[in-house]
Amino acid sequence: MNRPHLGRFAACNPAFNARMIRSMPRPITPTPPAATRCHPVHPAGHRGGHAAIRPAMLATGLLLALAVAAPCPLPADESNAEPVFEHGPDSMRQDDVPRGEVSRHQWHDQEVYPDTLREYYLYVPAAYDPTAESSAALMVFQDGHTYVGEDGDFRVPVVFDNLIHQGDMPVTIAVMINPGWFTDQIEPGRQGWPVPDGVRSNRSVEYDTLSGDYARFLELGILDQLGKTYRIHSDPRMRAIAGISSGGICAFTAAWERPDLFGKVMSHIGSFVNIRGGDTYPGLIRKADERPLRVFLQAGRNDLDNQHGHWWLANLQMEKALAFRDYDHKLVAGDGAHNGRHGGAILPDSLRWLWRDWRETVEDIAQETQPGAGDAADPAGES
Repeated sequence: MNRPHLGRFAACNPAFNARMIRSMPRPITPTPPAATRCHPVHPAGHRGGHAAIRPAMLATGLLLALAVAAPCPLPADESNAEPVFEHGPDSMRQDDVPRGEVSRHQWHDQEVYPDTLREYYLYVPAAYDPTAESSAALMVFQDGHTYVGEDGDFRVPVVFDNLIHQGDMPVTIAVMINPGWFTDQIEPGRQGWPVPDGVRSNRSVEYDTLSGDYARFLELGILDQLGKTYRIHSDPRMRAIAGISSGGICAFTAAWERPDLFGKVMSHIGSFVNIRGGDTYPGLIRKADERPLRVFLQAGRNDLDNQHGHWWLANLQMEKALAFRDYDHKLVAGDGAHNGRHGGAILPDSLRWLWRDWRETVEDIAQETQPGAGDAADPAGES
């Protein structure tokens, strides 16, 4: 990992400051400079006090102090501005690619999160055939409003259309679901990041809590309802769950608690920090029984650093823990901040990695579900 650039100008270089001060008459000594900013030199740092400082020496020291304490502006090419992440052709509409259908729905829950209302979007690919014997794969996205837009960061309907058409991922039905709000109504298409005045969001409870509640909410609610209309794989190897920020840790928690429901996880700038205890996951991964999961992580060096934790370091800890236990995993790191720009730009390749062996998986499932597939052969052979 590249270290921050500290030396902006000569006056902002700690080594330069020290050499300049050593060349001056004592007793002026430098205060140790901070690692990430310019620091003034204080004549009062001399333990002998101010009495021994002659006026000329004091004036010289004050001039140097002013020079060192002056703001250190960043040159334009050395700023900490987030890099630009460009979308590729797989995130754009192609004329020869059939379009799937996206529909908007609402779900009023009384089972796991009573009295919550939320919107969700259902994507059904053009290649889905309700009369076919084969089932569709499933992928569930948290904070669905940020994944569904065709001009947003992620553009899931566009990317799915292109990758399914190319054969890089299976025919997959996507559920893009928002967190619950405690309200009686939501204006269609208006549930996003802002929460209206007088409305309470249940997002942190649902997403940041380390329990099986959210997976149970999905299982008993929307997924059960979908299963009555669509043929969807029940095998977790053909089911994925994804999210951004707290939605990222939510996706991991759902699969961690219920690997029988989801076998694949995609986290964008996941909040594996101490909002509700998520910083414990690296230790749990290292010590707990291994789950049959495939995990994709995307993280940015310029992500949040606040009272809950350091997002970039938290994702590094997750990657190290997954590597220690030999999980099938991948971390894509960049210089992005706490947003979906990087994750959205790389979504097509991220999905290719997540679903890279889907054809083999379908064949394995078919063989495993054949009559007599579970019968063991006679280990002794013929006598």
